[in-house]
Amino acid sequence: MSKQFLGVIVVVILIFVGIFALSGNKSNGSGSSGSSGSSTLTQHVEGLNKDSITLVEYGDYECPYCGQYFPIVKQVQTEYNDQIAFQFRNFPLVSIHQNAFAGARAAEAAAMQNQFWQMHDLLYEENELSQSNSKASTWVNASDPTVFFDQYAQQLGLNLTKFKADYASGTVNNLINADMAEGNNLKVQGTPTFFLDGKQISVGESASSFEKLINAEIAKKAGSKAATPTSAGSTSQTSAPAKSN
Repeated sequence: MSKQFLGVIVVVILIFVGIFALSGNKSNGSGSSGSSGSSTLTQHVEGLNKDSITLVEYGDYECPYCGQYFPIVKQVQTEYNDQIAFQFRNFPLVSIHQNAFAGARAAEAAAMQNQFWQMHDLLYEENELSQSNSKASTWVNASDPTVFFDQYAQQLGLNLTKFKADYASGTVNNLINADMAEGNNLKVQGTPTFFLDGKQISVGESASSFEKLINAEIAKKAGSKAATPTSAGSTSQTSAPAKSN
């Protein structure tokens, strides 16, 4: 067998090896961008939900409009606590709010110690403060918001070491990304965006605006003409609107 013939064989073998290697790389990289990590959505829900109705908010903790809606939504939650469920999902507008994703991380890290709603409320209360006083130093306008988040964690009695580890974890990151992906699937364009029993609703900045839609949904399910909140002191759809900032 000549050296020239052996050389040809070696070249052919090298070509086949290159083809297999290239095809292997393509197959390994052909999966969807969401194939790694968790696709599990968050499940932060409050309310007894006797009427099997869910109000979902897609929110951004840094969003000023979400801050304005926060006290209104809290009022509605209180009024309808027995009748419906209220659910929050993350939709940080990272292109315009530099600390929004960090805020979502703080809430999800607190959730790992069963303190999601407490952190959720603190973040929005600070959001409101930053709107009412532009000179106030809050996590919203901080160059390093983690300093504030650590303070909140201590205020809530969380294990700070665990909180920091969860804050930086891939688990928390994946949860937020899953919420954002679901929001995109639902055509969420901004925050806050609300869904009542799976249907996107448009509501004004008042509790009565929410009440009208919720009462109609309750009446529809109950087959009656009217339904009212069961909480003390609430007797009709004419509750006074909450003040916005």
